[in-house]
Amino acid sequence: MSPAAGRPSRIPLRLRRTPVPWDRQEPTWREAKPGLITDALKRAQSRPSGNWYVIGASRDLPPGRTLGTTVGSTEVVAWRDAEGRLRAGPGACPHLGAPLRDSPVRCGTLVCHWHGLALDGGPFAGWEPFPAFDDGVLLWVRLDRVGGETPSERPYVPVRPRVREAVEAVYTGVGRCEPEDVVANRLDPWHGAWFHPYSFVDLTVTGTPADSPADSRGVSGDSPDDDDGFMVDVSFKVAGRLVVPVRARFTAPEPRTVVMHIVEGEGAGSVVETHATPLAPDEQGRPRTAVTEALVAASDRRGFAVARAAAPLLRPLMRASAGRLWRDDLAYAERRWELRDSGRFPG
Repeated sequence: MSPAAGRPSRIPLRLRRTPVPWDRQEPTWREAKPGLITDALKRAQSRPSGNWYVIGASRDLPPGRTLGTTVGSTEVVAWRDAEGRLRAGPGACPHLGAPLRDSPVRCGTLVCHWHGLALDGGPFAGWEPFPAFDDGVLLWVRLDRVGGETPSERPYVPVRPRVREAVEAVYTGVGRCEPEDVVANRLDPWHGAWFHPYSFVDLTVTGTPADSPADSRGVSGDSPDDDDGFMVDVSFKVAGRLVVPVRARFTAPEPRTVVMHIVEGEGAGSVVETHATPLAPDEQGRPRTAVTEALVAASDRRGFAVARAAAPLLRPLMRASAGRLWRDDLAYAERRWELRDSGRFPG
């Protein structure tokens, strides 16, 4: 039985009695078959996104503020109207092209700082809004010209704990790569204990998509019950030999998202969502991708109420932990793009 299996004990910590040094752990390169990762990536890319893109964290856009970004070649501005609803649309003023991201919001109305053109979120003076959605953790915008797919009414938001019963934090980073390189990184769970030994130990991939064929759509990918995913037993390092063992499933519900669900062990039901959004190229024309990672932690332990109360203190720590991992994983994704771009990628 896996250390993550069965009923959780009263104390989630475990002591590694016979820790294996990093260089003596079992190599994973034979199991991490390039074709297996490539096939999982292709299935993810074949799934519909409805043309929705993550543009930021809900908490990062309070009333009275604007959020500006460029998804692909499309400049986007977002803000909240007088009722707190998310509004979004082209980031250039239709009058003379002013950057609306730099304009103030007054009583829910975005007022262009060049000539005072006022936008309440509805069509006006040649400005046409984009569909936008706030799921309580992340902000999404639908860009039909960028996505080119059949649009959907809402984004495919992964199943996650209810926010009011969880502690959530969102990390954002930018890499010189394409979204597929970020997704491929997450669809390679074998690299965890080798590439991130400061966070993960005793990692074993116990199930892959090749073990259970998916349905014709490739399944929704947002539930621990889906067959088309990677099942992993792993221990999160706490300090020294103290670890927290869990069982997790990695699935891809849409082309630019990979979700890790904790299915057994401490924090069962918690999720880590990784969303990749294409940005404008850099000055040399190289692709750039924003990684937005949402961590939504939940627990049925009575003491978890204390963690929720301390959420404002925990969020910076959660973001810092994610940031350390992504410094490595963005290097992985950037290296993958460089090899693909030069025709040297072995996978």
